[in-house]
Amino acid sequence: MKLLQHSEGQGMTTILACRICQKGKLHKFLSLGSIPLANSFLRQDQLGVPEPYYPLDVCFCSNCGLVQLAQVVDPEIMFKDYVYQTGTSPPLKEHFAKLAETTIQKFKIPEGSFVMDIGSNDGTLLENFQKHGMRVLGIDPARNIAELALSRGIDTLIDFFNKNLVSKIRKGYGKPSVVFATNIFAHIHKLDDFVGAVNSLIADDGVFIIEVPYLVDMLRKVEFDTIYHEHLSYFAVRPLTTLFDKFGMGIADVEQISIHGGSIRIYVQKSLHSLPPSVIELFNLETEARIDSLATYQKFAEDTSRIREELPLLLKALKGDGARIAGYGAPAKGNILLNYCKIGTDLLDYIIDATPFKQGQYTPGTHIPVFPESHFRKFQPDYTLLLAWNYKDAILKKEHEYRQAGGKFIIPIPKPQIV
Repeated sequence: MKLLQHSEGQGMTTILACRICQKGKLHKFLSLGSIPLANSFLRQDQLGVPEPYYPLDVCFCSNCGLVQLAQVVDPEIMFKDYVYQTGTSPPLKEHFAKLAETTIQKFKIPEGSFVMDIGSNDGTLLENFQKHGMRVLGIDPARNIAELALSRGIDTLIDFFNKNLVSKIRKGYGKPSVVFATNIFAHIHKLDDFVGAVNSLIADDGVFIIEVPYLVDMLRKVEFDTIYHEHLSYFAVRPLTTLFDKFGMGIADVEQISIHGGSIRIYVQKSLHSLPPSVIELFNLETEARIDSLATYQKFAEDTSRIREELPLLLKALKGDGARIAGYGAPAKGNILLNYCKIGTDLLDYIIDATPFKQGQYTPGTHIPVFPESHFRKFQPDYTLLLAWNYKDAILKKEHEYRQAGGKFIIPIPKPQIV
């Protein structure tokens, strides 16, 4: 890959204390180098302009055990113009439909209840509650994405959620019975402010439901590309209990779920003083995984470095034999992998993605063109690097004919392999 022009990004701060306990020593165990923001796709006329790059360093808190980035990029830079769109992913749409059903049944949410989603994106989750007769409200700072939700009839405030919005929401909508933060809780820098705002807003018998990638899965499966600037924290259950305890809240239940390579769904309520069996079970799992040991993270860093060596070597060998190689999916994780492993247009001919906002653009840093899925049908490669590996099963099933015709997929983690 050619060296690309870049500049050190502005609007970044280095954190000096753990964002949960504020007192533990932060041990840096992995640096992925300086990388552009994972969702900062480029138009063709921007290719000659230097891109802002930001360091991507990961630390472990010796006191509470939270894994977190050492630097924080201004959220205004990351989220005001956004390309990730929930509704373009069939597996995620199905996941959210099931989440709505589970929530309604588990907590016996009656028709007419107020349900809120923070980081609501295009309204895919809330749409399911609206169909069940619920009053819904989304909160999202990305105007281009929030306007999609509004066009579909999903009431949405275009803003960052914080304590300043609490009185406005209370006055206009009342206290929500359910507040969701699915795959955005890891984006929050000031966790105390965020949880405090939720706590003051939600109904006394309400439930706060979070989904985040699970640290144990990330470590065991070497999911280093889950680490990017938007994801400030990498959660296990133990640090979360410390966080919620500050506000008189507790985890009522926790579930392991398969979405995004392995996540946890946490149900948080007020005035809980004992740990349910599901929390104790994951405490034991985390002890077994030795997530309190710096050596565990050092081993993860070594495995990450091994992938950086092995994956480009595999692609170069295939390319040297005359193979055509493309990428499948242009998620944030894919752009981290491409930049960290230095995989550019010398190895991948193109990438396909179902998200309209990404099509016709170029990947940050590596400048690989992104096309719609129809391009994959017309110009089928010999090998396809599966950048959206978190949807591996669905994609392999969907591309059955391609595989039957001799096409092969390359799965990059936890060890590069051809299937």
